[in-house]
Amino acid sequence: MSALTVPDAVVLVELERLAVEVALEAGRLIVDDRPADLGVSKTKSTATDVVTVMDQRSQDLLRTRLQAARPGDGFLGEEEGGTDRESEITWVVDPIDGTVNYLYGIPSYAVSVAAVVGDPTTPGAWRPVAGAVVNPVTGELFHARLGGGARLRRGDGDARRLVIADPPGLGHALAGTGFGYDTRRRLWQATLLVQVLPHLRDIRRIGSAALDICAVAAGTLDCYFERGLNPWDMAAAWLVLTESGGVFTGLGDLAPDQDMVVGAAPALHAELEPLVRRAVESVGGE
Repeated sequence: MSALTVPDAVVLVELERLAVEVALEAGRLIVDDRPADLGVSKTKSTATDVVTVMDQRSQDLLRTRLQAARPGDGFLGEEEGGTDRESEITWVVDPIDGTVNYLYGIPSYAVSVAAVVGDPTTPGAWRPVAGAVVNPVTGELFHARLGGGARLRRGDGDARRLVIADPPGLGHALAGTGFGYDTRRRLWQATLLVQVLPHLRDIRRIGSAALDICAVAAGTLDCYFERGLNPWDMAAAWLVLTESGGVFTGLGDLAPDQDMVVGAAPALHAELEPLVRRAVESVGGE
């Protein structure tokens, strides 16, 4: 990754504060205004990858609030509507991470908001510098800024500093992962899992990448790996994990990208990444 211009400490504090503020507001929207019959407005990449009206409403709120506060910043979201940047900052947002959980009323979905530097559309050319991930049902709020640590607040309680725990060995590790919506990708991921699962304690497929990655920072998962994540799926959670002391990478020396991400405490990452890399080499292309 080439050198990127990072805002100074004062600006980073403001970016983190703003990420928290707008993520909480969007979280209230998607819970309070959630209709009993959501109604699918369209599909995403496949018929099983749905977009709800609330996805777009949440993103519209985020874009409006962020552009009002920082009109020169860029904006990249999962749904329609983006903005080119004039400043060094682009806001990368997922208005509802875990849309299928949201549709079914499963309380594991999130709003993810991150300020990043560089070009988030180019793998390896960007990094998050401030961000927030909120589960609006449980009231869990994860937030972080570069060099400022990561924190978790539950409900109206005090925020606690997240320091990633010493991990178990690979054979006793509980891993989070996920599966794409495209049939061919699902088959590839299932084949990869056959290679990886025997070396782990077990896996969990919860349905929100952002919450899974944050769970590694909080210690409710030991590690995480997945193929197919977009910048908005991982930007804020990536920072939460690394600011808690974890490692979040692609395979080998690559930055996190759609091909694969691997996250864990340093010692466990050193075991998991080679295992996943060998499995990918064994399985081959999708």
